[in-house]
Amino acid sequence: MKKEDWIKIFYQSLTGFMSLALAILLFFAIQRMGQIKESFHWLMGVLTPFVYGGVLAYLLKTPCNFLEKRMEAILPQKHKKRADALTVLLVLLLAFFIIYLLLSMVIPEMVNSIGILVNAVPQRIDEFAVWVNGMLDGNEVAQKYVTTGIASMEERLQEWAKTDLLPTMQGMMGGFTDAVGSVFGVVMNLIIGVIICIYLLLGRKTFARQAKIVLYAVFKSSRAEKILNEFAFIDKTFVGFFGGKILDSAIVGLICYVFCLIMSVLMDFPNAVLVSVIVGITNVIPYFGPYIGAIPSALLILISSPVNCVVFIVFIIILQQFDGNILGPRLLADSVGLTGFWVLFSITLFQGLFGFAGILVGVPVFAVIYDLVKRMVIIGLEKHGKLELLHTAAEKPAVQEEPGKI
Repeated sequence: MKKEDWIKIFYQSLTGFMSLALAILLFFAIQRMGQIKESFHWLMGVLTPFVYGGVLAYLLKTPCNFLEKRMEAILPQKHKKRADALTVLLVLLLAFFIIYLLLSMVIPEMVNSIGILVNAVPQRIDEFAVWVNGMLDGNEVAQKYVTTGIASMEERLQEWAKTDLLPTMQGMMGGFTDAVGSVFGVVMNLIIGVIICIYLLLGRKTFARQAKIVLYAVFKSSRAEKILNEFAFIDKTFVGFFGGKILDSAIVGLICYVFCLIMSVLMDFPNAVLVSVIVGITNVIPYFGPYIGAIPSALLILISSPVNCVVFIVFIIILQQFDGNILGPRLLADSVGLTGFWVLFSITLFQGLFGFAGILVGVPVFAVIYDLVKRMVIIGLEKHGKLELLHTAAEKPAVQEEPGKI
């Protein structure tokens, strides 16, 4: 046999062996999926501080790069090397100040709202009973049924407090040590994460240079440049999405706060700061965020006045229409490039896979996958000489449109 035949047989045998090995590996992986999940959760628990630090560093990377250029232009020549460290320190202080400012506004409002809620619920129940009796004045049979129902409800509440609530509270007190340990663990992970974030921000240029060196060492120059361009596109998509979404949510929260301040003068609108912060923060979540924030805010206002609650719901509907159709598209233009269907699909898919984290990152991740698939389709069409199908698909709706029909 010729040498070429032996080489062909060798590669075919190697391909068959690798396929069989991968099939066996996949079989054992499926059989031990539970152990793999436990190992993955253990590994993620160990690396949690690095996850926190990496996320914080990525979110703060853009303001650091922005301020560093301005800092270098201001500082004298002999201090320009310190611009990076000063920028990181300034951005961290600014981030901590913003968090402190939000907490200092929200926590007092939250405590006040809880106090109002505790005091208002019994009063609202009594007012409801008086209102019902007034409506049924003259109908002794109906009043008797209503009185019996309210008394039964109070009796059941007392029974629930004795049989369910107190044992639950005792169980919670029994698990207080575990809860404190869990909170302590989260705080420690956050502290270590902040330290890791500082290291990552200070060494971001070094890490980027090292990654580029490794990339060019492993791949050919043309392939390495394509990979770098792909990572640049991914970074642009994520930064554009999260930056635009944060700015959009801040504007929405500010508009809501101004509205609540005006209504507090006209109609005694409560919890202006707390409601605005809830609406603004939950607006960061794509698609479902406005509804998630509107429900607890409306319930807080409902305790004060049902009329105020209706006014607030109408305002939220108008505000979200403005945000979804005017403000959001302008701020997020060209950041993801997905239609409403794919946005909903990506949120649903990644929420099922990764929970709340999937809701936050699902849209930009799916946008990157969508762009990759789109480019692969274009390459395939170009390879098979069918690139004109793209232009045909783009022009098809215009050809089918009936004259004079809008």
